[in-house]
Amino acid sequence: MTLVKFCGAVTRQEVRELAGAGADLVGLWHGVPGGRAELPRDRLAGLAAAARDSGPAPVLVTFSADRDELTAVLAATGIRWIQLHGHQPPALVRALKRHGPPDLTVVKVLHLRGGGCLESGLLSAYERTGADVFLLDSATADGALGSTGRPLDAVAATALADRLTRPFLLAGGLDAENAPAYASLTAHPRFLGVDVDSAARGPSGRLDGARARAVREAWTAAALSPAPAGTARAPHTCPPPPTPR
Repeated sequence: MTLVKFCGAVTRQEVRELAGAGADLVGLWHGVPGGRAELPRDRLAGLAAAARDSGPAPVLVTFSADRDELTAVLAATGIRWIQLHGHQPPALVRALKRHGPPDLTVVKVLHLRGGGCLESGLLSAYERTGADVFLLDSATADGALGSTGRPLDAVAATALADRLTRPFLLAGGLDAENAPAYASLTAHPRFLGVDVDSAARGPSGRLDGARARAVREAWTAAALSPAPAGTARAPHTCPPPPTPR
């Protein structure tokens, strides 16, 4: 199974376009101060319902570390996937698993910069406290996180993936053309899918169904292609997260 997530939808039309393109997950921003795709709670709830009605599962993408606020948002919107995209501590993962919906899937982003992972010392703690999925993304030198378009370092990401015991998604400058550059990761036994933003947007800046479909087809094909020499493709070594549909 290769999941494809598109991030930063702000309209129902974008959600419908992504559904038509075969998206599995749609990222909706809330608790991202100053974010270009930030949604107030009422619009978040509306777009989450639109996503569920059209097929993809909505994902709450947030920098917030406020457990009470996040659990209230999850309860109000019916969202069952949450992506912790900032530097939230492992304690928040534990709290969300204890106090959030019983079927909650927690995705913790791990940020790569300069060949290393900013959360390197916390990997085991995130796994112990209940993170279901990791998302490997790039951070800029000035500390910018999320939707930066900065290419993910495949060598560093592969080394990080080898340390994990949970499935992982890839992000960071991914598009319909560069999937072959990440063959060592799409062949990895814990590879789960990709998370794309910029490459799925048209000239207007809105998420575009045709571009999203091209991304999905390229990465689905990459995950099914023969593993590169010296790399053994194997089934996932840990249970996948709940199905998004």
